[in-house]
Amino acid sequence: MTFMGDFTYESRPVRVVFRPGAAVTATPAEVEHLGLRRVLVVCGSRGEAVARAVADALGDSCAGLHAEARMHVPVEDADRAVTVAQEAGADGVVAVGGGSSIGLGKAIALRTGLPLIAVPSTYSGSEMTPVWGLTEGGAKRTGRDPKVQPRAVVYDPELTLSLPVPLTVTSGINALAHAVEALYAPDTSPLIALMAEDGVRATAEALPLLAVDPEDLEARSRALYGAWLCGACLGATTMGLHHKLCHALGGTFGLPHAETHTVVLPHVLAYNAPAAPDALTALGRALDTDDPPRALWDLAGRLGAPRSLAELGLRETDLAEAAVQVAGQPYANPRPVNAEGVREVLQAAYEGRRP
Repeated sequence: MTFMGDFTYESRPVRVVFRPGAAVTATPAEVEHLGLRRVLVVCGSRGEAVARAVADALGDSCAGLHAEARMHVPVEDADRAVTVAQEAGADGVVAVGGGSSIGLGKAIALRTGLPLIAVPSTYSGSEMTPVWGLTEGGAKRTGRDPKVQPRAVVYDPELTLSLPVPLTVTSGINALAHAVEALYAPDTSPLIALMAEDGVRATAEALPLLAVDPEDLEARSRALYGAWLCGACLGATTMGLHHKLCHALGGTFGLPHAETHTVVLPHVLAYNAPAAPDALTALGRALDTDDPPRALWDLAGRLGAPRSLAELGLRETDLAEAAVQVAGQPYANPRPVNAEGVREVLQAAYEGRRP
């Protein structure tokens, strides 16, 4: 990759603990390290058992368990969670679970300024970013605010052992999308390029192993490490066409988050490829291929992941509306974005075409 001699890199302070069993053994110590005395534990219904174990480990430091996180963080859920935190007298929040749980924790932090500790159980990477998202009136709004950046992240590979193989695959490819866009972001840097390439390599190597043996703890650790790097890349750079498309498809049309990233990524990368040669070179090294868009499409298919928006329930009649919505938003992207170009990407993703 050509060395960039003109760049800005901002390091965001976050304390990371990474070890098997850390969810229960390390989270109380992180709460104490931050000087917190009453933390609200938030999670989704699927991860309630794990979150309850964390809450039990916190003992008297736990102000309650709020198990109402949902995908895309509907604004009414955020309102309710803020009320719960305030009524409990919480001085901090511990989010246990995937992107939905961490997203709800961020919504509380955004509204209240309470410090957030993240204990991720998927590969979403949200725990490493200052990015928040809320869905209201059929549209998803996102923004950046240092208040929502978790103050501590507890990575416990054992939490991901129960992650079903289909979600393991799509969550992992979701992580890859963060690194892909960071490589061609206008505010990328040599440090981001290093993290992105290693994050893609680690994740892409781990996913096939986990498809064969979901209880391979070493592969789980490698995938979680990759997600950490990919999430950190997203947190330090500007999102482009891929993330804007996925936010629109999720917020407006209700498509599932990780699966949408999985379907869309190869097609957006193919669209941007002519304008992002350095990113393609780095991805080629990480994926051991001379055609990264095709390699990502093949990886999803080989591991049984969905490869078309039609499979996810999008109607072909929705494509025009999605294209207009995404093209009408100003954002950085290596290749100019217009409604026609977005429609071409969406059509290919809808049909599941080989890029």
